[in-house]
Amino acid sequence: MEGLVASAEAAADLAGAVIRPLFRSALLVEAKGDASPVTEADRGAERAIRDHIARHHPDHGVIGEEYGPERPEAEWVWVLDPIDGTRAFVTGRPIFGTLIGLLHRGRPVLGIIDQPATGERWIGVEGRRTTFRGPFGGSVGCRPCPEIGGAELSCTSPDMFPPGRDAGFGALRRAARRTTWGGDCYSYGLVALGLIDIVVEAAMKPWDWGALVPVIEGAGGRVTDHAGRPLTLESGGDVLAVGDPALLPACAALLSV
Repeated sequence: MEGLVASAEAAADLAGAVIRPLFRSALLVEAKGDASPVTEADRGAERAIRDHIARHHPDHGVIGEEYGPERPEAEWVWVLDPIDGTRAFVTGRPIFGTLIGLLHRGRPVLGIIDQPATGERWIGVEGRRTTFRGPFGGSVGCRPCPEIGGAELSCTSPDMFPPGRDAGFGALRRAARRTTWGGDCYSYGLVALGLIDIVVEAAMKPWDWGALVPVIEGAGGRVTDHAGRPLTLESGGDVLAVGDPALLPACAALLSV
């Protein structure tokens, strides 16, 4: 596993070398078919990671946001989001990140959240303590918070829960101490640092959550679907992350409303 961790870090370095010079620059922003934005930074960073994987792990599969899947049936499959939070990236907010995850037979075993603009990096490996490096301080460890009433809740956007899908999220939001919006993958990193207690999102793809599971679970938390079940490639896209596992049953119950 040490070789895979080193390789994932090297891939994150390559992606960062593409992204940093383009941050807060006059980029052309295009709209994809689902109306989400994409830039040359997204595409260039994913190409850099894919080229690295092809050179060093030619038998591995790749599932990424910007390009088609390659060998998704392989024993080892990398899941890539070169810029998770492109809206934040194009508006100059350093709360986006590069997500590099590795699945072994469908199970997330390695994940990196890398913030190339701030120099922060979280590394999670199944069965190990998550590590974090960054210039602003912070130590790894989800904080005890067994009651929703004391919890800091985060979600990237209320648009994830349109009418007809908002009852459960609304119930959870009312029960929580406070809700903050925005953050994308950065919020999950803050769960691992004990600063946020719950993140709830929807319509997530494997490249959105694959790297997050080892990072948060290696800090003492849990990442599941809204019913509290483990995430798989067949999951529907609902993601619930909690820092204190004691929150999981109550959160899942409210989200089922």
